[in-house]
Amino acid sequence: MATYKEIKGVTVQTVDSDPVLNVGTWASMSTLNTVRSQAAGFGTAGNSGMAGGNTSPGVVTNFELWNGSSWTETTEINTARRNARGVGTYTQGMIFGGYTATAGSGNTETWNGSAWTEVNDLTRSGAQQSSASFGTYSAAIVAGGEPGTSYFKLVESWDGTNWTDVAELNTGRQGAMGFGVQPSGFVISGYNPTSPPGNVVANVESWNGSAWSETTDVNTARGAAGAAGVTTAGIIYGGYNPGGRSTRTELYNGSAWSELNDLATARGEGGFTPNPATGSTSALFVCGAVPSPEGSFTPSSEEWSFPPTDSAILTEGSIFLSGGTTLKGFGKAAGIPAGTWASGGDLNTARQQGNGVGPQTANLFFGGIKAGPARAPETEEYNGTAWTEKNDLNTARDSMAAGGTTTAAITAFGSGTPATPPITNIVELWDGSSWTETTDANTLRYSLGGVGKQTDLIAFGGYTTTVLGNVETWDGSSWTETTELNQNKSNIGSSGTSSTSALGFGGYLPGSPGHTANTEEWNGSSWTEVNNLNTSRYNIVGGGSVPACLGTAGFTTTSVNNVETWNGTSWTEQSEIATNRFRGGGGGSVVAGIFSGGGNPPTLYANTEEWTVDATLSTVTVS
Repeated sequence: MATYKEIKGVTVQTVDSDPVLNVGTWASMSTLNTVRSQAAGFGTAGNSGMAGGNTSPGVVTNFELWNGSSWTETTEINTARRNARGVGTYTQGMIFGGYTATAGSGNTETWNGSAWTEVNDLTRSGAQQSSASFGTYSAAIVAGGEPGTSYFKLVESWDGTNWTDVAELNTGRQGAMGFGVQPSGFVISGYNPTSPPGNVVANVESWNGSAWSETTDVNTARGAAGAAGVTTAGIIYGGYNPGGRSTRTELYNGSAWSELNDLATARGEGGFTPNPATGSTSALFVCGAVPSPEGSFTPSSEEWSFPPTDSAILTEGSIFLSGGTTLKGFGKAAGIPAGTWASGGDLNTARQQGNGVGPQTANLFFGGIKAGPARAPETEEYNGTAWTEKNDLNTARDSMAAGGTTTAAITAFGSGTPATPPITNIVELWDGSSWTETTDANTLRYSLGGVGKQTDLIAFGGYTTTVLGNVETWDGSSWTETTELNQNKSNIGSSGTSSTSALGFGGYLPGSPGHTANTEEWNGSSWTEVNNLNTSRYNIVGGGSVPACLGTAGFTTTSVNNVETWNGTSWTEQSEIATNRFRGGGGGSVVAGIFSGGGNPPTLYANTEEWTVDATLSTVTVS
């Protein structure tokens, strides 16, 4: 820790109040006068409107304006409806589509600050309800929606006067979210029409004014959520997934999604503000449906905000005199804050050599070896507190490659029955409720590394009768052999997000000492050796991405509890996990990791430990 003498000669600012972390939070706010779900919203968090909606048993024409402190009933919309969408501002807004008491509506209405005017309808007579939308009063996009599968890919563009058909989505859906300003925007997640009822996709598509392209998936797939922002700074929040309504909030920073502070109340189908003017800094989620009792409406509403724009924001390397008396600073060890481990909920089935995918608060754990010993087909889902048993794998096995999310996972390769462990190249896909077999991989093996998602995975290394360097990539339908590892090994730690971005670290090698600290980085075409782990080991559990990941526990000649973080350049030792073990399930990120199950022969574990970084201020010694 630096002393005052060591920074002598550097100007140190004196502050009356400490700078704050640039972290957003939800707070309760006044609610609508007419409690409802499925309202159409427009405007910003400080000035917005909520139109129509469902009060059960009927749809309504109610329209209310928010001035930053209270809601006021004002001129009603012309056509009562629910699940419409809105864009625009407090004084110049627009709603379109939706569902009336009897059918879908293509009706479009504009608001001038005092009255509603009917303008040209959407082009489809069946309308589009539960669609994704983004844009402004004079330039908007509506994408996907209902009714019928023929509408799931349809997209229309508004030019201020007319709606026009434009290029269709690649992945059809309803109940998706959107944010952006023409000619750029996103359509995010939603219900996939080709999947069983209730299933959602994590898929995100980007619009460039003429065509749609796939981009980075969200961490938690969902539908009927809220969204706000622009393509370089947006958030999604709440919604439904197969596990029920959600509190989760995610931020998009222009390249990746990250978990933020949760809503206080799990809800979906609430009214929300698109907020193109303020990006991800503010948003509303108003009323909506909650799970208890199922389908009931909540009168509560919540407001999202980052620190005020005039706040002093805490940045890496900040150092200052707090109140003129205490020297404080904010730094991160090797670019990643120090963290601590805390106990989470126990698995229902203790086991080792299973796989975990998904974020810390929505993890999926499957396969492995349980008591007996026996290969485990069990699948369990974690909600941040407790594990719930889900449908089993079709083929019980362990030591697999895996990737994906809680609602869209993939598992491949592995060992089979316990009596004569045949090596298998079976591949199974998880849709949020069940596993389905798909195209087999090319090379039989087990104890390998694997990262990515259900439609874009890379699997590397492994073991048959010897260690391997083989690498295969998966594109959603087939496997392709590609460039091998520089060092053949099995039982590899792995992190990454796709078949073009992966990190393999540690692993088993024949001979003495039987393990390696070697780290290799994959860029989509070749493997490059980078800085080694501090502690050589195998059966290490990874979590995170290539530029920032977590490597936890493992085995040398015995189980170890070492934890290291990777900052894109080097590994840094961190606080140890509480239980020495290896071959557990992982997931999460470098700032919110998870380790579940595992073994320390002859013991099998069911316990879960959660990793959280310490982003608090540090006090610097004054001398």
